[in-house]
Amino acid sequence: MVGAGISGLICARTLSDLGHRVRVIDKARGPGGRMSTRRADGLRYDHGAQYFTVSDPRFKVMVESWRREGVVGPWNGTVVVLGAGGTRSEDRTTVRFVGVPGMNAVCRRLADDLDVTFDTEIRDLGRRDGLWTLTDTEGKQFGAFDVVVVSAPAPQTEILLGERAPKLAVRARKVEMAPCWAVMVTFPRPLGLGWDAAFVNDSPLSWIVRNASKPGRPNHESWVLHASPEWSRRFLELDPASVSDRLARAFYDAVGSVESCHDHIDAHRWRFSLPVSPLPEPCLIDAEVGLAACGDWCGGPRVEGAFLSGLSVAQGIHARRRGFFRISNHEPRSHELE
Repeated sequence: MVGAGISGLICARTLSDLGHRVRVIDKARGPGGRMSTRRADGLRYDHGAQYFTVSDPRFKVMVESWRREGVVGPWNGTVVVLGAGGTRSEDRTTVRFVGVPGMNAVCRRLADDLDVTFDTEIRDLGRRDGLWTLTDTEGKQFGAFDVVVVSAPAPQTEILLGERAPKLAVRARKVEMAPCWAVMVTFPRPLGLGWDAAFVNDSPLSWIVRNASKPGRPNHESWVLHASPEWSRRFLELDPASVSDRLARAFYDAVGSVESCHDHIDAHRWRFSLPVSPLPEPCLIDAEVGLAACGDWCGGPRVEGAFLSGLSVAQGIHARRRGFFRISNHEPRSHELE
């Protein structure tokens, strides 16, 4: 498994529970992907995915299990819409959930007891005697594996699969993914805005949120600011300091507040943040060669879409274990997929 975001980890978790031997490799320092939590100067920020909603029964079962374990909780923050017409409240019927104490808690839970290697970026797939080997950017090899699943963003998946699975690569190439600049800023005192988060119109920003409004977070006046896809594309290669400055000023303009000093500010670029046009299929599988791909760019965007994509590819691989795929020499333990 290449990638330790939620799609890759639910795939790995499901296959492992079914008795298959699984190895997960990720270039980051910890699990989460775009559900990561940034730590800096004793502060924490959910700088990627902000929350998730639930509609599919399969995801609902898993979320309820996480709630019982204290891994997720409902977020009841006051969310408004800001724009040229002023401030208006959003529909309060939307039920939002977050990881506790950070968004990456979900992925950390899924990674429990799995064989996961971090700080390792895979650059090439090789095949010999019907088995796959993975080579990282330092030239180190991993393998051999019967099946490789790539759970990276679509453009990175296309590059990695390349000529090894041209049909899958072509499908991944069709998916456009929008970037997003995220700014993390902490103020020395409460801003007293009267609400916790906002969708922002007519601005370089699209979303702003007070991190402490979510359950389990430190009580700091820490805010996460997400730029719009259009602004992020325009200034994709701008240096983080300039991005921080521009989006901080956009924040003050949006909330109608004078500029304030801050204890910490930093920016992070999500080059592949959100699929603009996800594929209709929930995952991609080439059973003939033993390669597959999953992510929120398959089947549907956001956290739930990523979860369902990873679950789908795991079910597909397991169903083919006696056919094209040779995944494990061990019979699976009794397990009912959720």
